[in-house]
Amino acid sequence: MSGADLTQGGKVLPITRWGTPVMHAKTRPVTDFGDELHQLIRDMFATMRAADGVGLAATQVGVDLAVFVYECPDADDRIQIGVVCNPEVTLPEGNARNLEAADEGCLSYPGGYQSLARPDHSTCTGQDAEGNDITVTGTGLLSRCLQHETDHLNGMVFGDRLSARSRRQLDKKVAELAFRYPDDWPVSPKAKAATPESADA
Repeated sequence: MSGADLTQGGKVLPITRWGTPVMHAKTRPVTDFGDELHQLIRDMFATMRAADGVGLAATQVGVDLAVFVYECPDADDRIQIGVVCNPEVTLPEGNARNLEAADEGCLSYPGGYQSLARPDHSTCTGQDAEGNDITVTGTGLLSRCLQHETDHLNGMVFGDRLSARSRRQLDKKVAELAFRYPDDWPVSPKAKAATPESADA
């Protein structure tokens, strides 16, 4: 990342949940790469880390702007950290396309995971926090992250990519664990109790 360190100094914000209109609509392009964007990026890093996530899109903090942040391991377990504004993802085709099925979750639908096959390699182009053109090559979990976060900015959640049966299983798991996640999570921490009854104690 260029310029000031935008990974520090942010405020933890509540994470917006699936079903909120901003989560299901295409975002506005980033055109102003100034202080307001930089503060949003700081807040997004703080929020992502508080929620133990590996990526976070602006829509997940209620902002309809085409930007996401990530702190995610690649296929070699190297942690990659960055910001992408106005992302576009290119996926391999033909013989170069290798799908990898893995459990996927979403901070905006906390507690649930479901297997989803995605290409194990992706290329994301866009701009950094200063407006400079960048290209991020993703392998392993980072490839999945780049695809997942770009989907968010196009108004798609990973549940939209599941079969009806898998989506029902995901919805059931999220409903079972909803009591652990306060409305303002991760501003307020999730409950550690294993059952709703003991959570009231």
